[in-house]
Amino acid sequence: MDFLVLFLLYLALVLLSLLLLCIYSARKQSFPSRYFTRVTQTISHIIPAQVQGAVHRVLHGLFHSRLFVALHLALEVLVFGEFTWEVFGYCKELEFSTPSLLLPYLLLIVNMGFFILCSRTDPGAITKSNQAQFLHAYPYDGVMFETGAECITCKVKKPARSKHCGVCNGCVHRFDHHCIWVNNCVGAFNIKYFLAYVLTLTSMAASIAGLTAAFLIQVVLLSNLMQGHYTDVHGEEHPVDASFLIQHLFLTFPRIVFMLGFVVLLSIILASYFCFILYLVMINQTSNEWFKSSRFKHRSYRNIYSRGVWSNMIEIARPLTSPTKKRR
Repeated sequence: MDFLVLFLLYLALVLLSLLLLCIYSARKQSFPSRYFTRVTQTISHIIPAQVQGAVHRVLHGLFHSRLFVALHLALEVLVFGEFTWEVFGYCKELEFSTPSLLLPYLLLIVNMGFFILCSRTDPGAITKSNQAQFLHAYPYDGVMFETGAECITCKVKKPARSKHCGVCNGCVHRFDHHCIWVNNCVGAFNIKYFLAYVLTLTSMAASIAGLTAAFLIQVVLLSNLMQGHYTDVHGEEHPVDASFLIQHLFLTFPRIVFMLGFVVLLSIILASYFCFILYLVMINQTSNEWFKSSRFKHRSYRNIYSRGVWSNMIEIARPLTSPTKKRR
């Protein structure tokens, strides 16, 4: 079973790296970021300044490029390619219902629509010409957001709940985070699309995982594998157990089992993240505010923007830009 352990460790490491990358992209002061900062400060005395500058320019260029968008699309192509090439055909032979087999493709189309909306919609960029309409949308809490604050980069007055994004190089109204996977900030005007994007992406991964798992279960049931026996390296006979079954399926359908492991873990991560951002929506708090709130515990910080779950959810659908645009 050594190969299976190594396989699972490798898969977990890849997904953990993606998760940490997402967290780092959402929060500059997150644990990975602080840890990375400490490490770079330690080795800055060893590595020449010219090398440090070159590395910084490369990393800065990566976050400004569409590399992660391309990676995101490439992963979808690989998963759907394997699903279509093998799983779909096998499931048709086993007489799976056509609507269930077409569900992942329908979710893919819907997901791509929300992906485009999220990546192309203005999240709420604040400029000198439009800053007046944002200044009174939310009250200043006097702790995290203070009256009269000005962005030293954009040279605009900072409305409450706004933040300057270093990647997009601009201030964003009701800033949540910068998402490298859609190459855009998530703010007041596109967070509803981002929520729908994550939900459909989670559903898509879960549907593929469900169909693939159902196919493998059917294979096991039809072949009566659980009723059989196997001989180990010492020549002793044993009844088929779960570990042998997994090994057998991996050796028989290596790409399918690998894809299943990937989409299952991805579904868990995406579902957890969706629940987190849905929770923030219900309490009317952004990711940026949630992460920063720990810094203000000594100042008795409290979220003054929540007005009840229903009103908070309406605000996502109809974002506030000025006092004239109130909830009904």
